[in-house]
Amino acid sequence: MKKSPVAVVKERFSSKEKLVEAVQKLATADLWLDRVNSEKGLAKVSNQKLVKLHDALTDAQKRFGSRDKLISSILELSKRTKDAGYGARIKNFAVPQLLDLHASVERAGKKAAKKAEPKSAKKAPVKKAEPKAVVAKKAPAKKAAAKNKKKK
Repeated sequence: MKKSPVAVVKERFSSKEKLVEAVQKLATADLWLDRVNSEKGLAKVSNQKLVKLHDALTDAQKRFGSRDKLISSILELSKRTKDAGYGARIKNFAVPQLLDLHASVERAGKKAAKKAEPKSAKKAPVKKAEPKAVVAKKAPAKKAAAKNKKKK
């Protein structure tokens, strides 16, 4: 059974305050677009959202190092490095959204590469079995007699 967000926070961080501190440490200018309400802050965000945000920021930092590298990776995978408008649009995306976009573009690229892959060895044509001669069976005499009786 899946653990509740509170149980995950207590297990991994021991308290919500430590989770908020961990997210704030990861939320540097390299990875983070500050869209948090300045009056409320991260302390008012739900545990589930904070855990997901922490996981996404950690993943992005390990795999790419910064938002710019993540964005350039997306542009390269989608073969749109020269498309300035697309690049400017995705710069406004949050890190979790960028990671999702990267995963989908990567998956689409693999699918396209698999389709474009030449078939090296053509399969030999499969010989179909010759159909057997079908012998028409006559209806048994009892059934034919029963049908004749019904007609009368």
